[in-house]
Amino acid sequence: MTYALFSGLDEGILALPFYEERHRTSAVELADWCADHAGLWSRPLEQTPEKAGREILSALGSAGWLGFLDPANGSAAGDYRWICLAREILAYADDLADFAFSIQALSATTIVQYGNGEQQLEYLPRMASGEVAGSFAISEEESGSDISAVGLTADRVSDGYLLNGRKAWIANAGIADLHCVIARTGGGPGALGLTAFLVPARTPGVRVLEEVRLVAPRSFGHLAFEDCLVPGSSVLGRPGQGFVVATDLLERFRMTVGAAAVGFARRAADSAVQRARERPIYGGKLMDLQLVKSALADMEIKLNYSAMLVARAAWELDHGNPGYAKHSSIAKLAATEAAQEIVDAAVQIHGAAGLVADSVPERLYRQVRSLRIYEGASEVQKMIIADALGRRPHAGRSRAASGRSAHRVER
Repeated sequence: MTYALFSGLDEGILALPFYEERHRTSAVELADWCADHAGLWSRPLEQTPEKAGREILSALGSAGWLGFLDPANGSAAGDYRWICLAREILAYADDLADFAFSIQALSATTIVQYGNGEQQLEYLPRMASGEVAGSFAISEEESGSDISAVGLTADRVSDGYLLNGRKAWIANAGIADLHCVIARTGGGPGALGLTAFLVPARTPGVRVLEEVRLVAPRSFGHLAFEDCLVPGSSVLGRPGQGFVVATDLLERFRMTVGAAAVGFARRAADSAVQRARERPIYGGKLMDLQLVKSALADMEIKLNYSAMLVARAAWELDHGNPGYAKHSSIAKLAATEAAQEIVDAAVQIHGAAGLVADSVPERLYRQVRSLRIYEGASEVQKMIIADALGRRPHAGRSRAASGRSAHRVER
């Protein structure tokens, strides 16, 4: 099979040994699917982002693109290289397509990784089909990126847990059927006192406090939990394991945010190249100007290193490298920062046309900004990367000493 440029993927990078034939085949098929279903996200939107997102989720599920979320399917594509490729393709197609896919994957993966057999059987088949939409409710207005500062409480009572408090900036808050909630059960201070719960959205005491309208329309909102009673069987993992659940999922999905950034950025770069080739100026084309050529070259460089860093991080995770979290943060930080610069340069090349409301450059300019905040802001990623360097064995130490240190880090 010959892999040409399609829907934003670089044939050269896709052909690298990071990927296998199954990844390439699935990528081609998803790109074709996006082309055939572009009407799901055509602009201007004739419905709310909540309704559009739910329709896209249903379509993705019906087509089998969420099948990897159910281990019973035995899907070979259900690894992080595939998830990253899927996010890159979907982000190139449209923000809402990537958003629907990514939030479903994030919320379902908590059950894949930490759910017991009963929880997996109850929820994963319906999440894989797109019938049940999920959310991952960690954030609170007062805690931000500090997961250990979560304040929503889950008090033990005779027949389960009683949840009280609020969550903020929750993706899919208004359309989710199931919330994965991190709450404080009080088993210890800070990170030691957190537990993860599966809370159906229709549970009495759960309500959407308000819908939040972002610069790029997506389904976001604040949640309130008021004397919300959930059974002990709703605990995800073990009591007191909530911090581990949250950090593990964020470490896994940071690289996928970088992948989405590559998709947004490649769409912006392609748009800029097309504009430069077609726009007449000074008796020639915009592409003839040296400063424009320089800007386009910078875009290509940033796209290449971003895609490579994402591929490397996903490869590390898929191959069981316990140090993958550092690479996930590197990929997320580098790709999202580069995407912001690429999109900004694309708007500049388009000139006034790039400022027109709901044009491709203008939409991308709004859509890409949030990626530098999702799954930990850029500043947080720098701290994670630096901390990982601080734990790395010194080059001059003996092999045995280095092995002992690595064992401690992994444990």
